[in-house]
Amino acid sequence: MNTEISAAWNKVENMINGFMVLLPNIVLALIVFAFFFFVAGKIKGLVKRLTRKHRQARNLGLVLGRLAQGVTILIGLFIALSIVIPSFQAGDLVQLLGISGVAIGFAFRDILQNFLAGILILLTEPFQIDDQIVFKDFEGTVENIQTRATTIRTYDGRRIVIPNSELFTNSVTVNTAFESRRLEYDIGIGYGDDIDRAKQLMLQAIHSVDSVLQDPAPEALVMELAESTVNIRARWWIKPPRRADALDSRDKVISAIKKKLVENGIDLPFPTQQILFHDQTEETDGDRSRQREGWPAGKGEVPKPRSISGSLRKLAQIRAQRDGNGKIDSQPHNDHL
Repeated sequence: MNTEISAAWNKVENMINGFMVLLPNIVLALIVFAFFFFVAGKIKGLVKRLTRKHRQARNLGLVLGRLAQGVTILIGLFIALSIVIPSFQAGDLVQLLGISGVAIGFAFRDILQNFLAGILILLTEPFQIDDQIVFKDFEGTVENIQTRATTIRTYDGRRIVIPNSELFTNSVTVNTAFESRRLEYDIGIGYGDDIDRAKQLMLQAIHSVDSVLQDPAPEALVMELAESTVNIRARWWIKPPRRADALDSRDKVISAIKKKLVENGIDLPFPTQQILFHDQTEETDGDRSRQREGWPAGKGEVPKPRSISGSLRKLAQIRAQRDGNGKIDSQPHNDHL
């Protein structure tokens, strides 16, 4: 029993002695790794600062910064392991990373897919930070493009996190991709109004709004002969094309058009319906060639009302034939009424 305790104690002493021997190396390795981790953060920040002033290189700077940070940390890890374990070689690290990479790849396939999609988005730059985009039911300003997901801030103050793989494989509308943007709105005028005069008044109203660009010039185009109106589409351009500018311009343009048309006597009708009831008391009821379907009578004579006494007499004849006596009852029964 004493021998076993002594052997166990010797093992503990050897472990403690071995740890004490390695302690300076471990401390030095931690210091080296912390130094490389600090340097990696500085390199990432430096690359971002160098590309921040250039809009076209901003996303590329993010990719390069993150790659430089990852490579620097990996180098620091390799040096730290070499200090703690002098026999550790680069081939061992590569082999370890290879085996771990396969296992991680199967376990985190979706994460790696989003990571690769994020790298491609940052390199191809379909949209950039501060762009306003529309993706499915979400619309807002791009806050950050990470390697796993992209975050957008909606116009009502909410944050949406979208996986990069979905952004890369689906359609995305970028409202701020260009310096200017065209807006449009349909206005309905009455059928009795002068179309050319209405178009001229609409263009005058659009030109009176300061936020509207004069080049390209605004347009007023007839688009549809609707049920109650002649629809004219007003089109104009704004710069910059951000959401707030678009809403402000739309408000001013529509208000100016409405005021201008009303002041000049242009009708702005609303949909109406006319319901016609068929008069079923006329003697022509059932005769489709003479039936008026509720419309006023033309030049011809108005159909006379159906004879009540004649109708009752006909019903009595039908009843007599049914009874088999062939006689006509001059007093109709109540069940025929």
